[in-house]
This record gives sequence, C-alpha cells and structure tokens, in this order.
Amino acid sequence: MEEELKCPVCGSLFREPIILPCSHNVCLPCARTIAVQTPDGEPHLPQPLLHSRGSGLPAGAAAAPPLDHDAAAGPACSGGGGSAAGGLGGGAGGGGDHADKLSLYSETDSGYGSYTPSLKSPNGVRVLPMVPAPPGSSAAAARGAACSSLSSSSSSSITCPQCHRSASLDHRGLRGFQRNRLLEAIVQRYQQGRGAAQGASAASAVAICQLCDRTPPEPAATLCEQCDVLYCAACQLKCHPSRGPFAKHRLVQPPPPPAPAEAASASPGAAQGAPSGGGGCKSPGGAGAGAAGGSAARKFPTCPEHEMENYSMYCVSCRTPVCYLCLEEGRHGKHEVKPLGAMWKQHKAQLSQALNGVSDKAKEAKEFLVQLKNILQQVQENGLDYEACLVAQCDALVDALTRQKAKLLTKVTKEREHKLKMVWDQINHCTLKLRQSTGLMEYCLEVIKENDPSGFLQISDALIKRVQVSQEQWVKGALEPKVSAEFDLTLDSEPLLQAIHQLDFIQMKCRVPPGPLLQLEKCCTHNNSVTLAWRMPPFTHSPVDGYILELDDGDGGQFREVYVGKETLCTIDGLHFNSTYNARVKAFNSSGVGPYSKTVVLQTSDVAWFTFDPNSGHRDIILSNDNQTATCSSYDDRVVLGTAAFSKGVHYWELHVDRYDNHPDPAFGVARASVVKDMMLGKDDKAWAMYVDNNRSWFMHCNSHTNRTEGGVCKGATVGVLLDLNKHTLTFFINGQQQGPTAFSHVDGVFMPALSLNRNVQVTLHTGLEVPTNLGRPKLSGN
Repeated sequence: MEEELKCPVCGSLFREPIILPCSHNVCLPCARTIAVQTPDGEPHLPQPLLHSRGSGLPAGAAAAPPLDHDAAAGPACSGGGGSAAGGLGGGAGGGGDHADKLSLYSETDSGYGSYTPSLKSPNGVRVLPMVPAPPGSSAAAARGAACSSLSSSSSSSITCPQCHRSASLDHRGLRGFQRNRLLEAIVQRYQQGRGAAQGASAASAVAICQLCDRTPPEPAATLCEQCDVLYCAACQLKCHPSRGPFAKHRLVQPPPPPAPAEAASASPGAAQGAPSGGGGCKSPGGAGAGAAGGSAARKFPTCPEHEMENYSMYCVSCRTPVCYLCLEEGRHGKHEVKPLGAMWKQHKAQLSQALNGVSDKAKEAKEFLVQLKNILQQVQENGLDYEACLVAQCDALVDALTRQKAKLLTKVTKEREHKLKMVWDQINHCTLKLRQSTGLMEYCLEVIKENDPSGFLQISDALIKRVQVSQEQWVKGALEPKVSAEFDLTLDSEPLLQAIHQLDFIQMKCRVPPGPLLQLEKCCTHNNSVTLAWRMPPFTHSPVDGYILELDDGDGGQFREVYVGKETLCTIDGLHFNSTYNARVKAFNSSGVGPYSKTVVLQTSDVAWFTFDPNSGHRDIILSNDNQTATCSSYDDRVVLGTAAFSKGVHYWELHVDRYDNHPDPAFGVARASVVKDMMLGKDDKAWAMYVDNNRSWFMHCNSHTNRTEGGVCKGATVGVLLDLNKHTLTFFINGQQQGPTAFSHVDGVFMPALSLNRNVQVTLHTGLEVPTNLGRPKLSGN
C-alpha cells in the first residue's frame, strides 16, 4: 500500500495532498513546483467547459491566477495596475474568457505544456526553475520578482505528473483544488503503524502549547480547527475564550505527534519536493511539521468557498460535497443534490462491490503466481532432466559409433588378411612352378650339349612332351595377380554427417498430450446410446492431432476403440440395454499417445423405447403417430422393423390391433436387418415370427410352420412379444395368454423387432414396458 501513499513528484509520503481534476493526488508544495506558465496567445477551451469548479469571475478580473492564497496574499506579487488578488498574473482585463480553468484537460497534450526552462524532480517530473535573487535583495523581494515575471502576459496551469493532463488555475490558484483529508488520515495511520512495527520504544513527544510563554511550554490541551493552533489550558482561557467571535470555533483534542521514523521519512521528501523559496508545508504558528500534519489529518473538511461551514450535501452534477451556503447562494441551486451521508454510504457500497471483483482477481493472481512458481521449479527440474537425457543420448550415439567403428575395422582387417593369403598362395604356387621349369630347362640344355645321337633320340620325345606340358602350365592369367592391392571398401559417411548436423530437439519440442478431462455435465445416456464429451486441460501447450475413445463391453470386459478423430463429442449407438459401460479417452499427436483420462461409468436404459423405422420398412408401409402406428397400402404382406437392436438381455413390447378386416394374417416377431421385406415375416431364414388369424396362430421360420395354438386376434386385441436373449427364447402372448411353447433358435447376433402386415390391418406399438410376470399359460390345439 505504501506506493499508493507516495507523491508522484517527490516520491515521499503525501503532505497536504490536493485532488487534481483528473482524480490524481499531489502534495501541495510539490504542486507549486510543477505549475507552469501558459502564454496568453495559447488557445484554451471554450468558456462553457471551464466551469466545473469554483465560481466565475466578473469581467475585468485578473487573467492569470496565482498559485494559491499564500501567493495571492503577498503584496510583492501584485502586478502594476492590478490588484493583489491577481497574484502571479497581475494583469487586468480579459478575465471573463479565462475565469475558471480548473477542469481544463488537454487530451492531445504533447508533454507538460511548459514554455519555460525547467528542472526535473527525482521522479522525472518537470519543476519550475528557481528565480535567483538579485544581489543584495531579500528572499521576499526575489519572490516578488518571480511573481512579476510570471504575471507578464501569462496564465498558470498545472499538469498531472501521472496522466499528463493539464488544468488551468482559477483565481484561487492551487487552493481551488480540494484537500484530500481522507488520504492525509490514511497516511498518518500508516506512519503510526509503521513506527509501531519498527519497534520504536522511545516515548512519543507530547504536543506543546504554541502560545505559551513558559519555559518549557506546557503540554497542549486543545486544538482549534479554525485557528489551527495548539493551546494549553491556561492559554486557551486567556487567548481563545469560548465567547464572542471564538464561540463558533471547534476545539478538539490535540493529535498524537508522529513517530521519529515518520519525521525522518518526511524530511527527504520535503527536501526533494519543495526547493527553498518554493513554499513548503506550513505549521500552525511556526510549530513543527509533525504537529501540523497530525492536526490536518484530524480536521473535519470544510467548504473551500465558505471556510466556516462543514459539508452537508453532495452535488451529483458536480460530483463534489457542498455546504448549505453553496445551495443558498444559487451556484448549486439547480443541480441535483443528495444528503452527504446517503451518498457516502452509496459510494462505500459501490467501492466495496468493486473491491470484491478486485479481490477475486487478486486471489486468481495469487493462484497464478503459485502456478508460475511451480512452473519455475518444473522448468529447473525438467532442464536438468533434459540435460541428463541429452548427455545420455549423445553418449549412446558415441558408443554406437565406437561399436560400428570396431565392426568396420574388423571388416578391413579380414579383407586385408584375405588379400595377403591370396597373394602368398599365388607366390608359393608360382615359385614352385618356376623352380620346376628352371630345373627342366637346365636339364634339357645339358641334354642338348650331348653328342650321342642315339642316346638323345631315346629321351628326346619324352623331354619334348615334358617341356610342352610345362609350357602349358603357364596358361593365360597364371602370371596375373589374383587380388588387387586396392581395397574395394568405401565408407559412406556423408548421410551420417548430415544427420549429425541436422540433429536437433525436434522430437523434444512436441511432447505427448496430457490426459483429457471428461465433461461430466455433458456426458449422458439415452435408451441404448451414450454421449461423451471431453476437453483438454488448461495451459496445455502440446498439440493434439486427435482422440481415441474406448468403451468396454458393458459387462466389465476389455476396452475396445469405438471412435478415433478430432471431435470432442461422440455418441455411441446400439449398446446393450440395462448395462453399465466404462468409457475413457486419450489424445495423441506426432510424438505418441498420451495417458488416459479418468474412467466414467454410464448406465443405459433399463427398458427399450423405440418406434417403427421408416428407413428400413418396405415402401408400401404407412407410418403415423410419430412412427408408432403402422399399416400398409398393399394387399400383399410387407415388413417393417423397429429402431432398436437387441443382442443381450430380456425385452418385452406389445402391439395393439387397431383395425382387422377380412381375416388377414399379420406376423409379429424379430428379424435381422437383412430380412426380406416383400413377403410374410418368417418365410426366410432371417426372421422368427408368429403369424395369426382370427382363430389360431403358428410359429414360422424358414417358411416352416410349427406349434399351432388356438386363439386368434381381432380388433382391439393386444399381442405381446417377449425376447429373452439370455435363454435364447421367443414367446408370444395374445391378450395376456401365451401362444404355444417358446421356440427360438440358439443363434447369436443382433435382432430387431419386426412386423409384417397388409392393408387390412393397422397396429400401434407400445414400448418401454417392464417384463410382465402374470402372463397366462398357452392353450394348445388338439391338431
């Protein structure tokens, strides 16, 4: 809260804060330093826009207002030919056009509107330069020189240091702005609380009388709010009796003095915000600033126009408190006014209501900060994990490359040894042949040297053959190397180098999505279908390519995929009635499949609600009564199916005969979806039915007639069908009496309610019925 209690100019706690027209606050001494001059040639807003505060001035009043009453009171600030009320402006004439500029805003202001060189406060707010005192002159003369220099063809304005909106001053100067006494009181309480929190153990100084001639002065007993002076009991009786002109003054208890820490904190602000000669926070009767601040915080606010009157009403038009004299004098006479207390309570209630919203946002912000701190910790942990993972992966790559290097070196070694063996074998083989050939050559030369013809001819034929055979051994290629000295092994490392250069965190940027959140308020069941809805958790940054919805078999079995896609709402039809299903969903993206959501349990309807299906019936079938009543436009039998499909459980429905003419043979039963629909139900192998006339009934399947039973139908009769897929039985009832023994093939699959009829019959379907327990036994026929 301390930042809310600091002046935007001096940076210290507020001292005598005033409320600017833009609703921002500034210290009164600081306001004197940031007030600027505006040349008379500067355009202003039209006169009707300038009457939001204060009373208008008559024609001929001063054009340039003073900064405040203190400046106006100084005779040195009066311009030539002007009155003292002219203040800094001093010049007369033209006052009607600029009589009240307190609410003058400049939405297109390009800065602070200062046309004079300026200084800057520690917070960067422009401050009026100090007018240097001429040599040998006093400070009052210097102030007079400053006032006379400002009064030369200029008016005064002030720019808010926070929103940079400008407002011109009226004839009262800065005193025309309301004093924010509520803020003063809060600042005082804050200073007291901060002093107590800092453990100031020194006893607080007692406020002393400001008129006492004793040494030391007596402690103050009362404070006059109008005189702003502290009195002891003796001085109050002597200098401020409760009679005469002092009878209407209000005497209150003296305020507690500020703690030492408060004075220390206030002194730097005073040094920053109020240069010497610029005017500071005045203390009553020249006493310490601490006492003055305390007394100001305890004052009851009074009307700036009538300083002796307290506020009693609130002007809704001007949005300001007023006294009864303001209403009597007529300035606010035509305005809408309300009691001050009522408006106080109303605005307090509005502020409290607004604070509730801020409180909720603050709570959300705290939770958000906790979340950010958790994210901060997770980032640290994940960063270390990713670093370790990266090191492990790179080490694994290095290890894999080392192993592959060893394998490649082994291949090179084997190839080298193979080549060496081949060369050595060829060398040995060639050496042996060469030795044999050389020996043969030497022997033949010795034979040729002999001069014995008969002896030569005895062995010449054999030697010639041996030489020819030796020559033939040196066939083509025998003197060529079988292996090359070059290695035909080229290592293709370019793809690997390219892959290493492209190695990046592509896979790590896209993580698997988290588990979806099932929206239970949207999950529901209808008849034998279930609808599920889900969404991703908030603050999910992983992309989602789709979802996988899984459902069990309704009997606690294994899950199976029933939907894969991008939608977040899915309806599954054709489930078992009176069954409990478990469902779950997971998301996936290019990185993989995320975890499952929580499992939701869904219960299908106990009994089946269905109608005749207009899409599956023969084109001659005529449906009405919301597809619950069926008849036919043909004299031939035509088939229509129900909208429900059964594969498990016990189900019962009834059909009421609305019309029965000329003794037709309607058939009732169940069938596959592929049943033939242009002949009587039960004539093919896809249907199981009971067909009935007005006297008896038969069970029929694959055009086989069995189980003839006495008892037929007529107009108004009710036919019941009981399908028990647990026992694989099909039973029919006419008006509550069972027709023959049960007969139903032991086959599995999906069965649908079915009916065949012609134009002489009309029936109405009734579903959602409980299985009856008081049905009669059959009446078997003698035949």
